[in-house]
Amino acid sequence: MSGRERRPARGPDLGEGPAATPPGRACMMPALAALATILACGPTPPPGEDARQEDSAMPEPTPIEHIVPEGVARLPVFTPAVRVGDLVFLSGAIGTPPSGELRVVEGGVGAETRATMDNIGRILEAAGLGFADLVKCTVFLADMADYAEMNEAYVTYFEGIEPPARSAMAGSGLALGARVEIECIARGR
Repeated sequence: MSGRERRPARGPDLGEGPAATPPGRACMMPALAALATILACGPTPPPGEDARQEDSAMPEPTPIEHIVPEGVARLPVFTPAVRVGDLVFLSGAIGTPPSGELRVVEGGVGAETRATMDNIGRILEAAGLGFADLVKCTVFLADMADYAEMNEAYVTYFEGIEPPARSAMAGSGLALGARVEIECIARGR
């Protein structure tokens, strides 16, 4: 056989590689895959019609509950906290007195932090939660030099429980000239 092996006659070779697919069949494969996708997904509605159909079948959005406790100062441009699904988002709180006055308590960063955390406690209570439900807090300081004094007061609110995740950063121009502002996210119940 002059050095070449002879294969038995059995039709085109359907092994691997580009030469394995018979001519003309390679062009059909992408078209068949596209046809299978179209058939599996159903007919495509005319442009613009699909949006109208989806609007009527969309589920209702998760309701938002606004939490507004007594004794927490607030401006009319925000809500102290909102509950959405299983999370409660607390707006940034500053150290205002429990009377709800729009002024910062006196006594320095430690006193402001305690008043801030007390305000956060009132908001959590109004939501049916406590400090153990906090999952993330962000602390804004007018000056990072106040970090140690803020932290000394802050940690006392988590004695006996694991504190939440936390970030701290300096920011200028906090509301009402505050030295400390804290915003939090809590798990809902």
